[in-house]
Amino acid sequence: MPVFERFLSIWVALAILAGLGLGQIAPGLVGFLAGLEYGSVNFVVAVLIWFMVYPMMVGVDFSSLARIHERPKGLIITLAVNWLIKPFTMAALGVLFFEWVFAPFIEPGTAGQYIAGMILLGAAPCTAMVFVWSHLTRGDPNYTLVQVSLNDVIMVFAFAPIVALLLGVTDITVPWETLVLSVVLYVVIPLTAGVITRLWLTRGAASPAQGEARVAAFTGRIKPLSVLGLLATVVLLFGFQGEVILDRPLVIAMIALPLLIQSYGMFAVAYWAARAWRVPHNVAAPCALIGTSNFFELAVAVAIGLFGLNSIAALVTVVGVLVEVPVMLSLVWFANRTTHWFPAEESAIRTSRPREQS
Repeated sequence: MPVFERFLSIWVALAILAGLGLGQIAPGLVGFLAGLEYGSVNFVVAVLIWFMVYPMMVGVDFSSLARIHERPKGLIITLAVNWLIKPFTMAALGVLFFEWVFAPFIEPGTAGQYIAGMILLGAAPCTAMVFVWSHLTRGDPNYTLVQVSLNDVIMVFAFAPIVALLLGVTDITVPWETLVLSVVLYVVIPLTAGVITRLWLTRGAASPAQGEARVAAFTGRIKPLSVLGLLATVVLLFGFQGEVILDRPLVIAMIALPLLIQSYGMFAVAYWAARAWRVPHNVAAPCALIGTSNFFELAVAVAIGLFGLNSIAALVTVVGVLVEVPVMLSLVWFANRTTHWFPAEESAIRTSRPREQS
């Protein structure tokens, strides 16, 4: 692994400090950048996410997607964790911590909003950043795309009913502009660019192997853009929320604790299941990471719509954004050091056609 990526956690820590500093030194600039949004989707962050996701999308081979159903284990684990386990454990942790453990330290009558914010995070699986985590663990880009796409389809139908059930309300308005715009910006546009690039790279290749070699060489050259995009995103996110973090550090810490337990717990469940089921590492790692991360844009938008911009529920979803990047990086580090727990990886090329005879 290149030195820059090997010490990625250090660069992220520095980016966090830079973001907090930027929020204090240039609040006007941060406010201007934060205002460049529609439907709670920030366009500056979207561009940076394109830089992160694009190298992963270049590696997507559509010819192999038709054979994904022959490896259903990763999909089963991802869907079970995201829709049968994660929302309910998040709700349970919210009740445990804010109606019991932290009850003496929060304002009376506010526990429900803390719990609501956690439920909104738990019911919204990640759409964009998971491509970055998959890329950093050398995950199968085709399989990751299918996993994310299936979650997006299910989210359209299941998000509102699950949130309504757990919150005990039925008048939830799903911000469709946020949901649709996020999928278009974070999946459709970079995927289209990746497909066009892949066709250009493989055009005229003497053999499929030569085409794949060209793709691998290209993605290797542009991979630094992915890491730089991640660091710039961290700077902006912490710059946007720097004032909140510095003004309410104890509240931030109380919110972060159950979110940390949830994140590491969901990863452990999915990763253990993948290991027990002998799923290859290039599927197992993204499978577990998808079950850990959250679609924070959707959660923030719904929290603002239901409870207001300055509500505690909205604050909880924002803290979810801030906690996610350091947590996911630690899990990427762990996944990259436990590849020997899993069977030999199946390459995207091999899944696209029958195995050749030796």
